Amino acid sequence: MSEVYAPMMGGDQSVLIVIDVQERLCPVMNDPRRVLMNGARLVRAARILGLPVVVTEQYPKGLGPTMHDIRAEAPRDAADCAYFEKLTFSIAADPPVMAHLDGLGRRQAVICGIEMHVCVLQSALRLRARGWDVFVVADACSSRLPESEEAARTRMVAAGIQPVTTEMALFEWLESKENPAFKTIMDLIR
Repeated sequence: MSEVYAPMMGGDQSVLIVIDVQERLCPVMNDPRRVLMNGARLVRAARILGLPVVVTEQYPKGLGPTMHDIRAEAPRDAADCAYFEKLTFSIAADPPVMAHLDGLGRRQAVICGIEMHVCVLQSALRLRARGWDVFVVADACSSRLPESEEAARTRMVAAGIQPVTTEMALFEWLESKENPAFKTIMDLIR
């Protein structure tokens, strides 16, 4: 039996990337509340634990700004949060986004957002091709159609991208009950 490389998400190596959870796009997704609730929990936990947060907006003039639930947890003026407007589907094809990510000195991308089979998938594939460990938070992602989500998940796994859940990310970032933020993060889970 061959060994499969399955890295863990480390709080000292992870960057949380929230892709295109926007006002005119989110409401037409399959189960948008799940994306908003779990996306906001991920952002709050990342900020509590000191992880950088990157938020992208696909053509905001047409699709609107990031949804309030995410903006409330990731204010534009926060030092640990960076917002980027983009026209490319993949964040890894956008030079300013990649320059920012590379400048953080981290190599793990924990991704949530929409649409899972377009911008999330293309971003995950390109980051993986650049040598990043990529984790896609399945319960914080969506597409308009459930079958599009399933096809994206299947393709990601085949490319070595790790599907995870919000709770998996939170507990792996914590590493131990001894983490000083443990009780605060547990409040996000309950």
